[in-house]
Amino acid sequence: MRTQIWHGHAMKRAAVLAGCVSLVLGITGAGAVQARPHHHDPARDVLPAGDGWASEGAGTTGGSAATKDRVYTVSTWAEFKAALAEEGTAPRIIKVKGAIDAVSEGCDALAVEGYDFQQYLADYDPAVWGHDTPVSGEQEDLRAASAANQDRMIKAEVPANTTIVGVGRDAGIRGGSLQIKGVDNVIVRNLTIEAPVDCFPQWDPTDDNKTGAWNSEYDGVVVYGSTHVWIDHNTLTDGRYPDSSLPEYFGKVYQRHDGLLDVVRGANYVTVSWNSFNDHDKTMLIGNSDGAGATDTGKLKVTLHHNRFEGIVERAPRVRFGQVDSYNNHFVVTKGQKFGYVFGIGANSQLYASHNALTLAPGVGVGKALKKWSEAPLTAEHNYVNGRLTDLIAVHNAEIPAETLQSGAGWTPTLRTKVDHPRAVPGIVDHRAGAGRVR
Repeated sequence: MRTQIWHGHAMKRAAVLAGCVSLVLGITGAGAVQARPHHHDPARDVLPAGDGWASEGAGTTGGSAATKDRVYTVSTWAEFKAALAEEGTAPRIIKVKGAIDAVSEGCDALAVEGYDFQQYLADYDPAVWGHDTPVSGEQEDLRAASAANQDRMIKAEVPANTTIVGVGRDAGIRGGSLQIKGVDNVIVRNLTIEAPVDCFPQWDPTDDNKTGAWNSEYDGVVVYGSTHVWIDHNTLTDGRYPDSSLPEYFGKVYQRHDGLLDVVRGANYVTVSWNSFNDHDKTMLIGNSDGAGATDTGKLKVTLHHNRFEGIVERAPRVRFGQVDSYNNHFVVTKGQKFGYVFGIGANSQLYASHNALTLAPGVGVGKALKKWSEAPLTAEHNYVNGRLTDLIAVHNAEIPAETLQSGAGWTPTLRTKVDHPRAVPGIVDHRAGAGRVR
């Protein structure tokens, strides 16, 4: 792959030089070689060599080598799912044009006959049902059947050797869930992905220490047991449906969002680069269970670089088991926003976080950048907070001594391209991360 990449760059350089020579010499006439504007098709891009864990081994090329008959341009959710369903594992490219909606007819169209949310609330009001037993009965069965309809509608299974790329600056997916499950070699780029809204959350009266909670399903992108995945230059957000707009029932927020991007169940060799994660609560899990050691140990190798996180409450990311390399990301916590933590240190994780920039509003404790869920080592060095070099582990241990963290992840990343100085990261990342900014 390295030879092919070098050869491609060499051909491009030769073409540019030839055009320059023609211009300098003033060559004209019908027989002359004319300089042509360069047309870059992001759908044909491959992950550069050495660019994070997804470049390991054979690297990640997605559908870049697709023949013309395996290139699809789609503008509806039905067309998108049909293109994904085309048989064969030969490379394919799916170009998304405009914003496509997975639930264009709304939640009511997915509800089964007899489901009545007001009746659901009446039946399972804690004053009636209590907090000792999970909900059951007719309305819960109808809710579950309605949820199954949504599950079938919004989940899109992504096959191996696929590139999904947005066309232009306004391409996106609203309310769909990309399932990259049990496959190899996938690229997702240049999309605004609006987090799915769970139409039918479930009330669990036994959750949250028997005070109850609304539980929702569906992530924007799920990498489940897959390898060599590149997620690049996307904007992932709650979009039109921020948590601040959600009502409360039974004294708890009617939560309708889950994650934006989760990497779970033995997934491996993933690079997440130049994305913008905006206005979301449970943003990113890398490893979804402390009990998944049998599938996750030695895997969940993920690189995150040059991503922007703003308005994020937690999980940027929360890590279990994986060797996760996080560098040159910009984390922004604004005044008055709900905020829990940035990096979650979970079971057997080996996070290496360096050369990141954190911009924290006044009053936000620096120690909250790290959250200890389990005893696990990490490296956190050369990180800057509000323009100053800061030892995140030392500050965390001083501010939150009950959750002392140990330094030293036990490994050093080698699959990095250019590492920018953390002071320069806000300017670089804020201007280049997200959808519509592919170069």
